[in-house]
Amino acid sequence: METYTTDDALSAMGFGRFQALVLAYAGMGWVVEAMELNLLSFVGPLVREEWKVSAQDESLLSSVVFAGMLIGSCAWGFVSDRYGRRTVLLFSALFTSGMGFLSAWSPNYLCLIALRFLVGVGVGGGHVFSSWFLEFVPAQNRGTCVVLFSLFWTIGTVLEASLAWVVISALNWRWLLVLTSIPCFLLLPFFRIIPESPRYLCAQNRMSDATLVLESVSMINQEALPPGVLTYRRESKVDTLTSETEIDHLLPVRETEIECKANNALSFKSGAAAALRRLLSPALRRSTLLLWFVYFANSFAYYGVVLLTSQLSDSNRNCPSGLTTVQRQEDANLYRDTFVTSLAEIPGLIVSAILVEWIGRKATMWSMLFTCAAFLGPLVLHQDELLTTALLFGARACAMGSSTVLCLYAPEVCVNSLLNIASALLFRCLGFYSVL
Repeated sequence: METYTTDDALSAMGFGRFQALVLAYAGMGWVVEAMELNLLSFVGPLVREEWKVSAQDESLLSSVVFAGMLIGSCAWGFVSDRYGRRTVLLFSALFTSGMGFLSAWSPNYLCLIALRFLVGVGVGGGHVFSSWFLEFVPAQNRGTCVVLFSLFWTIGTVLEASLAWVVISALNWRWLLVLTSIPCFLLLPFFRIIPESPRYLCAQNRMSDATLVLESVSMINQEALPPGVLTYRRESKVDTLTSETEIDHLLPVRETEIECKANNALSFKSGAAAALRRLLSPALRRSTLLLWFVYFANSFAYYGVVLLTSQLSDSNRNCPSGLTTVQRQEDANLYRDTFVTSLAEIPGLIVSAILVEWIGRKATMWSMLFTCAAFLGPLVLHQDELLTTALLFGARACAMGSSTVLCLYAPEVCVNSLLNIASALLFRCLGFYSVL
């Protein structure tokens, strides 16, 4: 009897209206994560002023969010493998929005710290949105879709900077926390109509449910399913979407070795611990550790730049005059500078999309990271405000571009498992924590 897999079906139907709708929903989850993380740039200095906390305590407010993400990224990944992607999409959105809303009413600093830690646990489930989306995307379109999906992160950063510019000037930081939690609530009404991942359903041997989902994709995209019966075949080969001219990989991974070792790897139901052992097996250990380090370095650069924007502006506004008018003007400059530098992610995405097809993934990543370092170098010395903003603009564009290419490149050279994505997110968190 003729059979086909989910990849065969998705490739036959192509990228259409159904994937666009899934992209919109998953992208909103990515917007929420970007807003919650970039919120840290604005709330810290305001909390320090209101409750007279030390600079170390101010940094703790950011640290606990990423400490929560360390836990949440692994926990939500395990839950999504065990109970399904939709379960995580619902409960992570509920948890994040609820804790974010409650944190706006914190009576003291310790309560705010505890609630923002819980927000970090909820935000740790953000990687499931990207995994869920990519499991509906045909293999030939995944490279483009990673770039499109990254655009939602940029939308979130620009939206949060705009919101802070308007809300804090007119109201206060508590209102900013409330309004930042609203996009997450917007995900909830649409939960009943979003489908479960057909790849997950096949792995759970729920073939009839997976077939129904694929039939929905076929109907909305107006494309026919392949002939035959749906079956589940675990892929043991690494997706090789890189260009043929890019022979030397960033990581010394030999596809033949991975194929050989993958035949003995444990199945989808083996659990997170078994998958982690596979990632750290002799065939994949070097690749996994190097990938984690690259994620760490990218996060160190990106979040370092995000923090530098607010910290440099905050230090410049600590003038001895104490005049309210001057302080308000400096506050406006802080939000303006942060807004301008957040716009840098748009050209960063465009340049990375062009370079990745011109010089390849590997060269794009190292060139943009070195350029980011070149932009940051002059900031060791005191610069005027305009030059500081320009240097941060260039550094953030390069850091965002490199991070996007890494998200595209990593699944192509290593095992494409949800645990690897979760562990990569963990090292993103560590990179930010190191900046603090």
